[in-house]
Amino acid sequence: MKQATSENLFGHIRESQRISISSTRGKWVLLVAILGSSMAFIDSTAMNIVFPVIQVELDATIPQVQWIAASYAIFLASLMMLGGALGDKFGRKRIFAMGVVIFSISSVLCGLSPGISQLSIARAFQGIGGALLVPGSLAIINVFFKDGDKGKAIGIWSAFTAVTTALGPILGGWLAENYSWRLVFFINIPIAIVVLGTLILKIPESRGEHKDRKLDIWGSCLITGALGSIVFGLIESSNIGYSNPYVINSFILGFILLCVFVYVESKVANPIMPLSLFRSRTFAGANVATFLFWGSWAGAIFFIPFNLIQVQGYTPTEAGMVFLPVVVPLFLISSKSGALIERYGAKLLLVVGQIIAALGYIMFILPEIGGSYWRTFFAPLMILGVGMAISIAPMTTALMNSVPESYSGLASGVNNTLGRIGGLMAITVFGLVALITFNMYLDSKIESINVPAEIKEIIDDQRTELAAIEVPDSIDFELKRKLENAIDFSFIGSFRILMMISAGILVLNAFIALLTIEGKRKKSKEKDL
Repeated sequence: MKQATSENLFGHIRESQRISISSTRGKWVLLVAILGSSMAFIDSTAMNIVFPVIQVELDATIPQVQWIAASYAIFLASLMMLGGALGDKFGRKRIFAMGVVIFSISSVLCGLSPGISQLSIARAFQGIGGALLVPGSLAIINVFFKDGDKGKAIGIWSAFTAVTTALGPILGGWLAENYSWRLVFFINIPIAIVVLGTLILKIPESRGEHKDRKLDIWGSCLITGALGSIVFGLIESSNIGYSNPYVINSFILGFILLCVFVYVESKVANPIMPLSLFRSRTFAGANVATFLFWGSWAGAIFFIPFNLIQVQGYTPTEAGMVFLPVVVPLFLISSKSGALIERYGAKLLLVVGQIIAALGYIMFILPEIGGSYWRTFFAPLMILGVGMAISIAPMTTALMNSVPESYSGLASGVNNTLGRIGGLMAITVFGLVALITFNMYLDSKIESINVPAEIKEIIDDQRTELAAIEVPDSIDFELKRKLENAIDFSFIGSFRILMMISAGILVLNAFIALLTIEGKRKKSKEKDL
């Protein structure tokens, strides 16, 4: 009898073996899931603050900085579904631990990278590690907690991971200004030690019911190639133009690989992205919501630090502290999200949260250059934080409740993948929009200034650096001042367009959620009849 119970614990978790949040093991499970996923989340948001610092220190263009973000996101997004499936098959604890180890080693390599190319390659390996650990964190919560505690556990996980994610910019900015941006990567090492120790000593292994199914390696390769090709075309079009054969061929190859991926997923016995799951309207709607929500966030958060540091004159530490208003509502509201979902349902909260967050983005168009922080960026970030706090847990809960438990790791992987793909696409597309609109504004402003041809040529050579363009000190002081103002105001004009795009995405997302997410079920009144 004991043997059967032990075998079951290391395979599928029975309802009688599930734990509550208040239990000792429940606390250990939450600690591991929160700290493990926070490694990837802190790293992502901390990097957004140090990107402007890296751009100046390593003399990089905006497309090169985009590659630092994209190389990580491509592998994280494309392999996350495989990471979820690997956990279901070989053991969620084992694959989660493997992800933590790979992420930690590659973090050290990132911190030691001497240049842009080496940093981008090391970030790609970070993405591989993240693809193994991120879906595992949510899957572990989903399989170990009782049904009555799942919503609360996901709410606590959402609250703490959201807070650690929001604290990433603060920590990253402080380290970049006072020490070095390289230390951002070394933060992961002590966290990894705690996670691995707790995981080994306190958390039992678990697998999915379908642990014998084959892995869809071809699907993983196809989606990785498709994303890489499309992103290459989007980023490099800023450098070499849309008409360049390399750009055109990369788009064609990406589209072909994407079509082949969909075809393969519809034919293989055990697809890495089961298209049948999307027959559930709620599952499909939750994934669309995730894609658009994190896309709007990633596109905006990539450029906000460039505005703060390179245009508004904030130090990296100050730029990181700017995000504190996001932290408070994320913690206060997300921690209560389980009760809110039970009372109002995921659908209502998701729609309301998207609209509030969209209002936050719209308010970003108001600040000019300069002015008090309290009258410029405080209110938009506070409102954005409230909207995010209301939205995150309902998206996750709606998704996990729409699939059989045996697919929890795979469903988590699919959802995280689409969220990361949304962020990846947004960073590349927003970067392209930023370059186009920035140049449009700058051309208009330069026409009104009598700029010598040789100075204009110097400016033109730096256009891909956006607000980091350096005007020569040797020119007339008044002309230099006018050119610097033209560059700053051109960036502000471009930034406002990006914020409006983010707001528009969330309004669309609220409408989609209204049509697709299942509403709160009313309690039956027939039981006494």
